[in-house]
Parts: sequence; structure tokens; C-alpha cells
Amino acid sequence: MQRNAYGGGAVIPFQDMTPEIADDAFIAPGAHVIGDVTIGARSSIWFNTVLRGDVADIVIGEGTNIQDGTVVHVTTKTQNTRIGNHVLVGHMALIHGCELQDHAFVGLCTVVMDGCVIESKGMLAAGAMLTPGKVVPSGELWGGRPARFMRKLTEEELQLCELAPAHYAHLAEEYRKGLAS
Repeated sequence: MQRNAYGGGAVIPFQDMTPEIADDAFIAPGAHVIGDVTIGARSSIWFNTVLRGDVADIVIGEGTNIQDGTVVHVTTKTQNTRIGNHVLVGHMALIHGCELQDHAFVGLCTVVMDGCVIESKGMLAAGAMLTPGKVVPSGELWGGRPARFMRKLTEEELQLCELAPAHYAHLAEEYRKGLAS
């Protein structure tokens, strides 16, 4: 295990797989990035988050934030996890073998299961559980356990999908500066 230059979390190779992390990504202290994981530019992995790419791969795009206490995993040799650009994943989410497209929004304490897709500018409400194979279409809010369509997103909510990740990219840069000094 090694400490990284991206903020302080643990970057851990597994077998012959070592995480690939953009130079300007932020990995918070207490976070663990393990195995076959790729993290794009200006993305942030917050405190006590685990990204475990041990039996399939995890790819995270640019400007995405995975907030505190989240677990991202995969399904053995069948379901990789793909998280696009400028995605917001709220605190304590469980993301497993699924796809979160660019500008998707995943609320606090959610579960996104195998084979699910949250399309660009789709939103999963806090506390929701998206059961295997479900798709949250662009411009829709889904919630509940199990999650179901609730309503169309407002213009303000659609803008939130666009703007909120930039806030976290800026905040991550402030943390990186503070940890470097």
C-alpha cells in the first residue's frame, strides 16, 4: 500500500493492476483506491470512500465527485462500473456494476445495483434503491425503495446536474492545496 500525491488516501495495487489517477485528481485521506481503477482529471474521491476494482474495472471520468463514505465496486468479470464526466455521487452511496452517464446525479445514501444506468442529467433521489437493470432516463427524478419514476426534473434541477460537480472540483483543489502545505 502506498500513500498518494493526490491528497492522502491509499492507492493499492491488486495482483497486476494498479490504479491510474490523473495528476490533478483528489483522493482524500482515508479513501482507498484499489486495483483496476481509472480516475480522470479534476475528479475527487472524498473521505472514507472505497473504489475496489479487483474483479472487474472501474472507470471514472473528468470532474466527477464521489462523496464521503461511498463504496464503488463491480461484479466478477460481468459488470464493470462506468462513471462519466461531471457526475455527482452523494455521501454513503453504494454503486455496484452499473453506469452513471455524464452529469448524472446520485443522492445521499442511495444504492445503484448491477446493470443499472442513470442517463445524462438523470437524478436518483436520496435514500433510493435502483434495482438491477433499471434505467433512469435523462431529465427524470426517480426515488423510493425500490426506485420508480417520480417526476420530470425542473430547469433548476437540470442546472444543478451541470453546476454542482464544478463546486466539488473547486473544493477538492482547496483541499489539495491545504494538504500540500
